[in-house]
Amino acid sequence: MTGNHSHGHDHAPADYGKAFALGVGLNVLYVAVEAGYGLWSGSLALLADAGHNLSDVAGLLLAWGGFALAKRPPTDRRTYGWRGATNLAALGNGLLLLVAVGAIAWEAVGRFADPAEVPGLTVVVVASLGVAINTVTAMLFFAGRKGDVNVRGAFLHMAADAAVSVGVVVAGLLIRWTGADWIDPVTSLVIAAVILIGTWGLLREAFDLSVQAVPAGVDVPAVRKFLLSRPGVTDVHDLHVWAMSSTETALTAHLLKPLPAGDDGGGGPGAPGDEDGFLAELTGALHDRFGIEHATVQIERRYDPRLCRQAEPGSV
Repeated sequence: MTGNHSHGHDHAPADYGKAFALGVGLNVLYVAVEAGYGLWSGSLALLADAGHNLSDVAGLLLAWGGFALAKRPPTDRRTYGWRGATNLAALGNGLLLLVAVGAIAWEAVGRFADPAEVPGLTVVVVASLGVAINTVTAMLFFAGRKGDVNVRGAFLHMAADAAVSVGVVVAGLLIRWTGADWIDPVTSLVIAAVILIGTWGLLREAFDLSVQAVPAGVDVPAVRKFLLSRPGVTDVHDLHVWAMSSTETALTAHLLKPLPAGDDGGGGPGAPGDEDGFLAELTGALHDRFGIEHATVQIERRYDPRLCRQAEPGSV
């Protein structure tokens, strides 16, 4: 058996450090302003949206941290570097957001029994500022949204938040025109529902990454079919695909590739026993077709469970 490892055609991610720094700075400033006016005016809608925007800061920091951690070199202790730390951070962030949603919902329900008077004009002005900041932040990641899942996530998150802030503006206008203070807690519950929906997706994805599930967008049956279509390959087993980080996918597989009858596997370059060209083509295609950056492939010459314990169906 021969074990071979190859990286796909790695492309260094674009440096969005300045964009993340500016986005985080703008949103931290806005959270402080929105929370301050929310406390001053008694607007739970503003406080709820401030909590939501605080989650945006955490999301931006998480994505930014992914870029920074990806630059940390591997060590003998951490052979993959710190790539997996972003998965744990996402899981913790999701759990904290669930706590925040519960607190917002609890306070909003209490406001129905004892509604507080809310100055609608203040809500409109502060939330309008949020629309502007969230839109500007989203545009920082507009150009790179198609090439990187981290950048795309940041763009979609901020674009959605701009829409949420528009909802708060509408609520403020309705309060100003109708004087109905119950609109504020209703808006808070809507914002809490938006956060819950986003948090559920974050938790599910973070949990999947933590247990080394196949990343979204990678079709394992298609990968298996592709491997079986390679010249000389008669069987694929011990196939595993997982996310090293939010931007890098890894694969390991054993390929059964019997030698032609009478061939002992010797010979020079180009002989059937020389797999360098085969592996170079294989790992390049895995990258180009499936986005798999790190592929480790083991070539086996005969099916024998005594030589490979993972050859039996269902083994891991």
